[in-house]
Amino acid sequence: MIKPLYAILLDGGFVTKKLYARLGRHATADDIVAECDRLRAVSDLDGYELLRIYYYDAAPSSESAKLPVSKGKYELSGSERYRQAQSFLGHLELKPHVALRMGETVVSPHKWKIKPTVAKSLIESPRQLADADFALDISQKGVDMRIGLDLARLALRDMVRAVIVVTGDSDFVPAFKFVRREGVKVILDPMGHHIRRELRAHADLVLEDDAAGGQARA
Repeated sequence: MIKPLYAILLDGGFVTKKLYARLGRHATADDIVAECDRLRAVSDLDGYELLRIYYYDAAPSSESAKLPVSKGKYELSGSERYRQAQSFLGHLELKPHVALRMGETVVSPHKWKIKPTVAKSLIESPRQLADADFALDISQKGVDMRIGLDLARLALRDMVRAVIVVTGDSDFVPAFKFVRREGVKVILDPMGHHIRRELRAHADLVLEDDAAGGQARA
């Protein structure tokens, strides 16, 4: 008997932030695989077979910029964060069943923004600014769109009968509603993150963190 298939879709930026808070360090490819192994053990998927794990993120930017105060040249590709991100993605794409779906990292035209904690301290105690008072104004483009498109593609082509989506973003409500109308079961894992009611309402099952750090049914 052929088993129905399911897919795991990971909002990479969300997942790595939650793991950083939990682990106190940047996540590795093995940490991502461990999270997926936990999800594959969800009892509601008994009798299903994994199609693929889709990991969505933005490739690190290799742009250069002038430092905001000293005006020295700053190469993003030379930063430790860039090297860590490249290594992480390189190891992850070689893991079994994993497919990367990459958006892009965009640096704003203004390049830099003052750190909120610095702005607050300057109000209380004015001083001369330094390069370290600023952070690059970076945003991701195309990541959410790719998740939504893949959810629709998986449902319309009848590739899966269930999906696990790991996110806390309520922007996915329309995508959840669409795939459910196509008869696909939607399981949401917010990794203990507080989510809006409408996101919860349009998932068939929400996994909740228990006291031991595992998962319990909603």
